[in-house]
Amino acid sequence: MDVVDAHCHIISEDLTAYPKAPIGGKQSEWAASRPVTAEGMVTRMDETGIGQAVLVQATTNYGYDNAYVLDASRRRPERFVAVGTVDPLRPDAAASLKAAVGDGGLAGVRLFTSGSTVPTQGEWFVAPETFPFWEQAEELGLPVCLQMRLGPATEQLVELLERFPGVKVLLDHIGYPDIAASPARAGADVAELGAHPGLHLKLTHRNLERLRDAGDAAGDFLDPVVEAFGAGRIAWGSNCPAAEQSLPELLALAQTIVADLPEPARQEIFAGTARRLYPGLRRPRD
Repeated sequence: MDVVDAHCHIISEDLTAYPKAPIGGKQSEWAASRPVTAEGMVTRMDETGIGQAVLVQATTNYGYDNAYVLDASRRRPERFVAVGTVDPLRPDAAASLKAAVGDGGLAGVRLFTSGSTVPTQGEWFVAPETFPFWEQAEELGLPVCLQMRLGPATEQLVELLERFPGVKVLLDHIGYPDIAASPARAGADVAELGAHPGLHLKLTHRNLERLRDAGDAAGDFLDPVVEAFGAGRIAWGSNCPAAEQSLPELLALAQTIVADLPEPARQEIFAGTARRLYPGLRRPRD
């Protein structure tokens, strides 16, 4: 089976070449306790049968310094593409973004508006100061991963999608919908966002564990979401090594949860969607 991991993180052992600079000055627990180098990620991918991966900047270790994901993707372009983190509020954000993409450059960017070290959901991602950034991303056709939590900031997400309908937004962890409270309600809320064609979903263990726990009710979430978005706008990502499980365990969990979907849909979720979002992930010849 062709598999692309659309969301994994790497951290170098070389602190001189790649010093720590976490956003907010606080390193995440996983980055400190179970880091994985680019070489280590290749080993894990080979053990799991994953051909290629999207290296998403470890924001809670490197902040806006994208040097390591870029260097790793340049060394192994047959295995990796790089997604870096940027500050869209900077006056030079649009120009810097344009300069950062292209041959050997970033294949996408990520905005970190909420997470383990940023507990308060930021709403700055749709501030007027960010509009030049979004216009540039739309012009470049560059995917923007948005790490955020649905709920208080959903209104801002909708405003963004309506203002920039051509931008490709990839919602990390599907925005952490509250599947545990009600799979059906969470599914309906996410499905409503499917009306925005630029929005894509990143399905990770953050959602898959809740779906596993929901048992037979998992379909109450998955069915409306897949119907609204289509599998062609959903991509699986492991979140390794931020996730505590091994990479084989993370892939097996995903495969179990989506096992009832038709084979073409599963192919989209595990590889097709990621390859369209990131054209640098050229499928290896069989």
